[in-house]
Amino acid sequence: MISIITAVHNGLSFNKLYLAALRKYTHHPFELIIIDNASTDGTREFFEQEGCIVIANSVNHNYPYSQNQGIEKAGGSHIFFLNNDVIVSPQWDKRLMEAAAQHGLDVLSASGLENTGDADSTRALSRRWKRTKNPLLLVGTSKRILQLMLRLMYGEWKTFNEKRFQKYGYTVVEGIIGNNVMMTQRALSLLNGWDDRIQEADFELFIRLKKRALEVGDIKPCHIALGVYIHHFIRMTSKYAVKAKPFARKDEMISIFDKYSQQEFEQLHPNNATLRKP
Repeated sequence: MISIITAVHNGLSFNKLYLAALRKYTHHPFELIIIDNASTDGTREFFEQEGCIVIANSVNHNYPYSQNQGIEKAGGSHIFFLNNDVIVSPQWDKRLMEAAAQHGLDVLSASGLENTGDADSTRALSRRWKRTKNPLLLVGTSKRILQLMLRLMYGEWKTFNEKRFQKYGYTVVEGIIGNNVMMTQRALSLLNGWDDRIQEADFELFIRLKKRALEVGDIKPCHIALGVYIHHFIRMTSKYAVKAKPFARKDEMISIFDKYSQQEFEQLHPNNATLRKP
């Protein structure tokens, strides 16, 4: 069994599509652990009715805090941290685990719109997505509209992903895509979970992991499996997030630059050319 941990705050149409894709395309038996951060649109009730493990928070906790809550409930050999606004591909979990085993990795992401393996193809796919989604956003983000976006973007979803797997197989490149991260139990024990003081949790995780890889050498940096693809709706959740409750424990949060120097950040960050200290 594997464990899938997902934090949510509203977004019912995304959540319905997300769960349907998990059930259709996940190879291994899984437990879905939902951390519901005070949803008000029926999201919590939906996941409860679907038999998921639901941690019901009365306040809106940040992403890494929510993931650590999920870890405490997780019993799987591999833990997958997924956003609720993603669509997984056929056998995504099996192929990620096989890629990790082939390369001796404990932390791995699937590819997606944010990184397809090279800058040119990433830009091309991103432009295509914008051309596809922007006109339809005028209609809304119902489940039907989201499904239409996917069909127009990719055609037949299974075919798109099989072609990608045939092209890249189990090839990996160093990096991370924060909307989906797989960790082994070994990685969790070495890293002691997510740093819940930092909202840029995926970047912090990558930096911490690479630093340990260089200084201790008992684990490898996070990589991206190019033959496995997970669609991310990217910032579309902002349509309802603008009304989200403020994060709890805001006074305890720190900047990533309070933990790492500018030099460490530039040396270790996977996208150091695009993120710099203000």
